[in-house]
Amino acid sequence: MNSHLTIHRLAAKASFVLPLVLLSAFTAAAGDPPLDPRILAEEEVYQFEPMDNGSGPMWCRGNTCIVRKGDIVAASGLETIQDASPLNNCLPLLFVREPQGWRRVFRGEGRTREPGPLAVFQDGRIFYSTNPTLTEPNAYNGPARPTVLEFDPGRFDQAPKVHLPQWAGEPPFSEHSYRTFVADGSRGELFLLQNIGYAHAEWSFRDSQGKWSAQGQLKWPFEPDYSKPQPVRLCYPAVALQNRRVFFAGVSDIVEPYDEWREYKYEITGRKWDYDFRRLFFTWSDDITSGQFHDWIEISSRDATAGWITPWDLYVHPGGDIFVLWTERALDERLRAKFFPDAKQRYSLELAVLRGGEIKQRTAILEGGEGLSDIQPGGARLHVSSDGRLFVIYYASGVKEGERFASNFIAEIDAGGAIGQSHKVSFEIPFQNFFTNTIRAGNPPSNSIDLLGQHGQTMRYGRVKLY
Repeated sequence: MNSHLTIHRLAAKASFVLPLVLLSAFTAAAGDPPLDPRILAEEEVYQFEPMDNGSGPMWCRGNTCIVRKGDIVAASGLETIQDASPLNNCLPLLFVREPQGWRRVFRGEGRTREPGPLAVFQDGRIFYSTNPTLTEPNAYNGPARPTVLEFDPGRFDQAPKVHLPQWAGEPPFSEHSYRTFVADGSRGELFLLQNIGYAHAEWSFRDSQGKWSAQGQLKWPFEPDYSKPQPVRLCYPAVALQNRRVFFAGVSDIVEPYDEWREYKYEITGRKWDYDFRRLFFTWSDDITSGQFHDWIEISSRDATAGWITPWDLYVHPGGDIFVLWTERALDERLRAKFFPDAKQRYSLELAVLRGGEIKQRTAILEGGEGLSDIQPGGARLHVSSDGRLFVIYYASGVKEGERFASNFIAEIDAGGAIGQSHKVSFEIPFQNFFTNTIRAGNPPSNSIDLLGQHGQTMRYGRVKLY
């Protein structure tokens, strides 16, 4: 199982799409309460100043920065240091929601660039992935030390415990971590993964005994057909840890790999770099302590027309199927006239159900574009209720029946991947891009969804009850 040598290109096999735009595809099981979203809270958490370092509070997109255990809700954040120079010009923050509102309970001292994802165990302990720099204050970039902070939910005013993950060797970590931090909340286990350059990521597994007992590398898929054959670095993945199995879905993030396109983009932008985000890859490990991953699977690709893919979430169904959620943009319109004049623009929110390394079902939850509609999807997440039902919450905007709209919606997904009727969630300010209390971070299944999202220079919180 040499994960960096083989790419199974499932995208071509799964090129069909079941068009579905806010329509009902199935009915909830008899006895299940009907979906009836109700907003329980909508409020400000904190405000921030621009970082100007290429990052921001939503940068760790595949993770989450909000967790809940019982009545305790915690959110991580960033503070820009006014007299510090980028890149490491931020401090990590932790906020807790109390009856009187949000309170900052932690302000770290280690300068950093990126936001820190959170995880929670079923005993209530909260874990915070940080990546403090080891550089001097005037240094532009340099080495960093991955660190995990542990908070006792009953003692937020006490200093957190500090854990240093163990690694295979001495990897050269930097402020550009693109890291993944997920938990198996019921087993009390953690998985941390950080990118190293463009060839691979380093990972470390913390078991239920509190030991970082397994480490290794996840090597990126290799593409021989680019202008210059190279590894395909993957970033912003959605990752799940369940019973020591790890599931990973990430998007390509490399400098434009085709010479002709890169040169033309330079004529447009004046920049010698322009990153591609247009190939969605998946792999998994049957037991992370073995260090082995399966060969890479390419779930979807917009490589032919220089499009765009954004992975949003991943869910491991109790029956073994893997649900992967992402958005697509069909093409880069700057290049269309010269390179693919007949291509049509399309925007979609996509769901694929994988079984045994093959795509069992692929559905367009929402689609718009030329010849379709004026609707475009935004951020989206999967959510599991206390009784095991699966839902998708997403943002959509556009024109419907002559009226411009922008809102969040929730729909149920059945075990086969069919989508139920979408219900509007009328937040005063819709959440266009957001984190949730995902089970991938150890949050227990819940009949309410906690959201943390950015609006301008404000981080906002929302809570919605499903039924």
